[in-house]
Amino acid sequence: MKNNQDQFEFTGAIFKEGKRFVSLCLELDVASQGRTAREAKRMLADAVSLYLETCFESNIPYLRPVPREEDPRLHPSKDVVDIFPLRVEFQVKAAV
Repeated sequence: MKNNQDQFEFTGAIFKEGKRFVSLCLELDVASQGRTAREAKRMLADAVSLYLETCFESNIPYLRPVPREEDPRLHPSKDVVDIFPLRVEFQVKAAV
């Protein structure tokens, strides 16, 4: 995971499940889905943004990687369509 001032970079994975595509952020264990791989990626970026916002507002840790035994980088599966960098723009603002 990389962190610039207003952009986070995680690792995303796309899986084919029936007629749908499921997307998963591997560092956060946040998932989404879509009718196409492209839509699943977009929906995952939205889900990660909302997840980060909730974590920062509630002051809870945001990193919670998928278990090693489920990580497609370590245990490849025929259902994996793509593993890609997931860039999410997000600004952290301090509240006083």
